Amino acid sequence: MRVLLYEWCSSGGLAGDDPAIAREGRMMLEALAADAAKEPGLELAALVDETRPIVIPPRVRRIPVAPGDDRAALVAAAATADWTVIVAPESDGILLDRVRAARASGGRVLAPADRVIATAADKQATLDSLAAQGLPVPAGRSLAEGEPIPAGFHLPAVRKARGGCGGEALEIIRRPGVTPATGLTRLEALAAGIPVGVSLICGPRGPLALPPMQQRFTAGASPRYLGSDLLPDGDLPNRATALALRAAAALDAAAGWVGVDLILGRRPDGRDDRVLEINPRLTTSFVGLAPLFAASLVAAMIEAATGVQPALVRTAGPGVTGSFDLPAD
Repeated sequence: MRVLLYEWCSSGGLAGDDPAIAREGRMMLEALAADAAKEPGLELAALVDETRPIVIPPRVRRIPVAPGDDRAALVAAAATADWTVIVAPESDGILLDRVRAARASGGRVLAPADRVIATAADKQATLDSLAAQGLPVPAGRSLAEGEPIPAGFHLPAVRKARGGCGGEALEIIRRPGVTPATGLTRLEALAAGIPVGVSLICGPRGPLALPPMQQRFTAGASPRYLGSDLLPDGDLPNRATALALRAAAALDAAAGWVGVDLILGRRPDGRDDRVLEINPRLTTSFVGLAPLFAASLVAAMIEAATGVQPALVRTAGPGVTGSFDLPAD
């Protein structure tokens, strides 16, 4: 089975030099290739920007891509692959565009339906949809470009890019009179608690939830994501998993990898828990989750997409912790 791996930053999509984004993209593609190489039945190829120092297993064929030529290279390679994995930011419609282009070429993409990606890429639309179906989300509203914080909006609050990813333009608002943001943003009540990400492998037989990860952020007015650790055993993982499964069902994410970001509140009954956003793609949690399993998560995604419920067994042993850090600046 021929499988194509594409990660926007490292497959030719990142124009210019943005060291932080480039390092994260490299980490993702290298983890994706290493995981897929666990499955001997897969014939693997990866689109690789040869101007970047990407290290992948020898059995993964490298398809060189010139910077800026990623879309054309993806379309050509996806047409001859049995399955394609696409990792790209939702910002500016990049993820949706690449998935649509690969599918238009006749390729099969391990991703949710286009309409799910379009909704999940818009934080306001996502939470409106979830709230309409009874899921708990932070109270909030959309702000037009340059629109100030409305008088009387309860503070502290969180302002974030409405169509961004990776905490783009994330800001904690604690006082009135903050400078209006550029671009469309969402303003929402600050939900206190433990930030958690739950990754789901979706297919026709329903989603399979992977171990929830507790997320780490810097302190201050502009929190930056640092990495994740496995959520400690107890009731918290059960609460996180149950809420993530409800969110995936509400959005009808019936295929591919879906990441659900949420807050576990202080109340043990879960009434303070909130869904924050849904990522319709592989997230950096993959880096920590893949080593937890002897089998390939990419192979599990293919199984799920074809209607087979994956049977994943955790790897035991020292050093298999699931924890990971984003590359340092």
